[in-house]
Amino acid sequence: MHPDRVSSRPLVGEFLGSALLAAIVVGSGIMAQRLSPGDAGLQLLQNAFATALGLGVLIALFQPISGAHFNPVVTIADAALGARRWREVGPYVLAQILGCVAGAILANVMFAAPAVSWSTTARATPPNLIAEVVATAGLVLAIFVLVRTGRGSMAAPVVGAYIGAAYYFTASTSFANPAITIGRMFSDTFAGIAPASTPSFILAQLVGGTVGLALAVWLTPQQRPAVTTRHADLAQASPDR
Repeated sequence: MHPDRVSSRPLVGEFLGSALLAAIVVGSGIMAQRLSPGDAGLQLLQNAFATALGLGVLIALFQPISGAHFNPVVTIADAALGARRWREVGPYVLAQILGCVAGAILANVMFAAPAVSWSTTARATPPNLIAEVVATAGLVLAIFVLVRTGRGSMAAPVVGAYIGAAYYFTASTSFANPAITIGRMFSDTFAGIAPASTPSFILAQLVGGTVGLALAVWLTPQQRPAVTTRHADLAQASPDR
């Protein structure tokens, strides 16, 4: 392979993992609406439970292939720490976004909804944006403290558990992922977000990612040699609601 070319296998892994993550988030949201109409609390519980379990499985499955980021913020943070080449970031982010869009459309189709239905759920309120900063900072902190202390193998259960909890302790229900935020625009269902709300959410997530990475580096100044998201096959994702 040419040294400047990004291998196709990690990109396919990121696309598939992101697509399945979006299908889990959107699909479980649709199912929750249908199983528990009129009970928003139970709908959120069902959505969070499915997402937490599914995300853990996807990270364990795709860690050895792509690092299982499924999230542009994680990929950018990985490159900022020198664990990934910057020329890989663009292809990774594109694969993640396309995967999340495809997964949201797939979820719509599986539940006999229009393949594309732009969400009308406005979410860009000040509390939600603060929540996205907190949610993304916590996610990035969790991932890179694990990586920098040689415990990347714990990513699957830790990230899944964190996202499941963040559905409840954040006002935004913890999207914490620009790619899945874009994907969820394509489904006017429980998990959707209106296109007009998306830029503010993504900006908040980038701010949160910066805060989380800075904290991770400060808290773990003595990184173990050769422990990176690539070598520890770590990642994330995610998601979100």
